Amino acid sequence: MAQNRPPPAFQEYAANMMARTDYRILTLAQRGLLMTLRLECWVNLRLPNEPATLARVLGYGSDEVRAALPAIMPFFASDGGQLTCPELDDYRDHLQAITDKKAEGGKRGAAMTNGKRKAAETKAAQGVSGDSGMPQVSRDSLVQPSSVQPSKTQSLERGISDDPWVSDYVAGSKGR
Repeated sequence: MAQNRPPPAFQEYAANMMARTDYRILTLAQRGLLMTLRLECWVNLRLPNEPATLARVLGYGSDEVRAALPAIMPFFASDGGQLTCPELDDYRDHLQAITDKKAEGGKRGAAMTNGKRKAAETKAAQGVSGDSGMPQVSRDSLVQPSSVQPSKTQSLERGISDDPWVSDYVAGSKGR
């Protein structure tokens, strides 16, 4: 079942973020804005670059956002009036690559399965069985009744007279 929805979450290791010097030097307000912008970038992909507009989107005061924004800019990229988070963009691309590989693998597996099924159906329609490529022939069509009827004495006399009991039996039946 295909789901055309973006990934609902991103994985973040707290130790990785907290170990970064550029994070450790942020004030509490700057850290809060950083995390808020990362969450917003995950959901909305990009945010307005202009502090007054960004403050309106976030629901914070323009002065507060304007004061904290320069300190958190190392975590973001500014492109054409938009803020993006390259780290989250890369992670989103990574998740999409995994999804694409799974989809491609599923398509290849389905193609192999369907190819085998179609090959078997084609062989069955052509009267071929197995992988030998030989035509499938029913056993009944190979067995044909013989028009030659062997003599009863002929089959008894042929090659079995070495046994004395059989020789006596054959001799006894001839005398009748």
